[in-house]
Amino acid sequence: MRTAADTALTFRDATDADVDALVELIESAYRGESSRTGWTTEADILHGQRTDRAAVLEVVEAPDSRLLTVEREGRIVACCQLEHRGEHAYFGMFAVSPALQGAGLGRTVIAEAERQAREGWDVTEMHMTVITVREDLIAWYERRGYRRTGKTAPFPYGDERFGVPQRDDLEFELLVKELVRPSYTVRPLTQ
Repeated sequence: MRTAADTALTFRDATDADVDALVELIESAYRGESSRTGWTTEADILHGQRTDRAAVLEVVEAPDSRLLTVEREGRIVACCQLEHRGEHAYFGMFAVSPALQGAGLGRTVIAEAERQAREGWDVTEMHMTVITVREDLIAWYERRGYRRTGKTAPFPYGDERFGVPQRDDLEFELLVKELVRPSYTVRPLTQ
């Protein structure tokens, strides 16, 4: 069943020419007043930038990485990073235009990212890290099949490339999802 979220979507790898538009999308989804239109805002816990041109370009150009870009009617509306890390893939830099959040687009994008990682790299798991105080976001990922691992990493306090923290309890938690191949049997056509 197709929803308005996946109507006429184009999935493709980002190019250098997309970098500025992708930075703008990512910033709008997480920082500043524009991010408050959607529900993924980090504006109350982090100020400053979420990413910059150099960081996005690094993902676009990295050998085992892709920045999956999603377009609707020729306009970039979502993106996510996929990085091949041996037996698993890493999912990051996920952004959906704030004006389109809540309509199923994020669910469509993450499902396609999982499919592409599983089929393209033959990985068995998808990993991601989420700031632990983002309980609503973690719950959303759990509804998509991700599980909390309890494994945490410190937030990079003092490195403003990742934002200016507004609280002192930020850390990342690893979330993991097993990527299972669809189980169905192909039957030969009979005459």
